[in-house]
Amino acid sequence: MEVKELIKKVRKIEIKTKRLSSQIFSGEYHSAFKGRGMAFSEVREYAIGDEIRTIDWNVTARFNEPFVKVFEEERQLTVMLIVDISASGGFGTRNQLKRETITELCAVLAFSAVSNNDQIGLLLFSDKIEKFIPPKKGKSHILRIIRELIDFEPTGTSTDIAGALKYFTQVVKKKSIAFVLSDFMDNDFTDALKIASRKHDLVALKVNDKAESELPKIGIAKFKDLETGESKWINTSSKRVRENYKTKREEQNAKLRDIFRKSKTDFAEIDTNEGYIKPLMTLFKRRG
Repeated sequence: MEVKELIKKVRKIEIKTKRLSSQIFSGEYHSAFKGRGMAFSEVREYAIGDEIRTIDWNVTARFNEPFVKVFEEERQLTVMLIVDISASGGFGTRNQLKRETITELCAVLAFSAVSNNDQIGLLLFSDKIEKFIPPKKGKSHILRIIRELIDFEPTGTSTDIAGALKYFTQVVKKKSIAFVLSDFMDNDFTDALKIASRKHDLVALKVNDKAESELPKIGIAKFKDLETGESKWINTSSKRVRENYKTKREEQNAKLRDIFRKSKTDFAEIDTNEGYIKPLMTLFKRRG
């Protein structure tokens, strides 16, 4: 992508997502993702309504007047965006491709994090680790993350969620809020998810397109798997074929939700055609 076009795209996403972050998500984000606890801030004179248990008895005895300890939430967090950039992200039937939706989601989360003085990092993966950007603060850092999400070309095509989670737990030692953004078209990542969730606060954002859940009635058509490159002819005129496909997809989604529940991973499902504001707000409020 040419530099001018890239800058234009980055700017467009910045304007849209920064506004959403400041006007809609900022307060909900703060409530949903807590700091590491309460830290001592200062001592001040007792005021009516202060709790007795906050009295600092040593200072009170020294000055012969009641003083209380003041605590503040240790707010700063480390936020990681673990992003699937495999070939299936290039699918989309109406408003956006899945990868474009994921990019906007990451931008919203990044601006929400920086407005709360949190540091944010990025891990891009396919069937291998494509790129790792360590957590850092600042607007220029966020714009770099957005540029990578827009312009990075992966070398792998398929998906290895387990490998990405293992790498993440190895390189990020400090407990963090980790958003895993993917369509989760992968198998055998349950154990890696459980291990990562023991150390970090994991949130899964499943991005899909409605056309992936139901076959359109368009006669005999050729379908191609973007990740494996394999093609298959399917008779979509057959009601039985369409119903079997839909049932199988529903079973896969139910199994995925069960995996998230058992691994104590918060999750939200986001459709490219319906937008991400409502499901993200629901997630934040549920956590808050």
